Amino acid sequence: MMPFLRLLLNLLSLTHLRSQSTTISLTSEEIIPHLRRSMATAAVAEPVSPAKTRVGWIGTGVMGRSMCAHLMKAGYTVTVFNRTISKAQPLLDMGAHLASSPLAVASQSDVVFSIVGFPSDVRSVLLDPSSGALSGLRPGGVLVDMTTSDPSLAAEIASSAVSKGCFSVDAPVSGGDRGAKNATLAIFAGGDESVVNRLNPLLSHLGKVNYMGGPGKGQYAKLGNQITIASTMLGLVEGMMYAHKSGLDVGLFLNAISTGAAGSKSLDLYGSRILKRDFEPGFFVNHFIKDLGICLIECQKMGLSLPGLALAQQLYLSLKAHGEGNLGTQALILTLERLNNVTLAPSSAPSS
Repeated sequence: MMPFLRLLLNLLSLTHLRSQSTTISLTSEEIIPHLRRSMATAAVAEPVSPAKTRVGWIGTGVMGRSMCAHLMKAGYTVTVFNRTISKAQPLLDMGAHLASSPLAVASQSDVVFSIVGFPSDVRSVLLDPSSGALSGLRPGGVLVDMTTSDPSLAAEIASSAVSKGCFSVDAPVSGGDRGAKNATLAIFAGGDESVVNRLNPLLSHLGKVNYMGGPGKGQYAKLGNQITIASTMLGLVEGMMYAHKSGLDVGLFLNAISTGAAGSKSLDLYGSRILKRDFEPGFFVNHFIKDLGICLIECQKMGLSLPGLALAQQLYLSLKAHGEGNLGTQALILTLERLNNVTLAPSSAPSS
């Protein structure tokens, strides 16, 4: 049955309910929520495709720009918003439409992606009543927040979306700028599983989707990922410092350990960058500090002690204190160099 016919029948069934002796009179307050739910159900049944699905994208920074470009190359019509318009220019040159606000993005979109900096930014671009995306989204529309953020905020967004007859998925990603460019990101999805499955034609252009559970579970998974990375990065730079101090060629050392038990994504992504003193951000130190701070707050709520996480956060805070918050996370080597009054000598970069 066509969706609009199903909606009409649903509405008629509401307005003509009768008991044996009394007509049931329904107010607009009773009809409208049912109508919204019906519209949302009809909308979610529509398959996602470039011909039928309009995409909105909020946040075109280091990660978002590459991710959005993949969807455009797949044929989707995309409307974008970014506070700094110059960062969206490459997408505009590819044919994206520019909107003046997140609300304006949503009013022209069926699925709205966001990947911004901090939880406060997420709240602003999605939930602000005067300019946020949810205020402009039609019933049945979907918000997909790919920012690493608070699990509780993800649950709040999901609840607010449901109240409007919409849907929300928290889908933070891991893989850095290289993963974004190569469409090989790990995507941690939380929300209604049927909605996540419906979004697969979009998400598959960005990486591998991992369904983690209900609202907020994607964020919990990403935070666990960040805890793992924090200690892995610390182990990498400590190993490099030890190799240097012992007189080894650090590049040869990294090549040697990369195929053994010490091999890791962090080594593959950042080992050669560190040796080249390339601290351009694939992921900002400031954003990583934010992530680790959220992890520590969640640990406190759980009564969980993770000393490695706490140490890594302190070392990254040292970078920020030295004005290095806008460098990439591989700049952690600078903290270890200062602690030991040693500068890592340039060396042969490991093959990758």
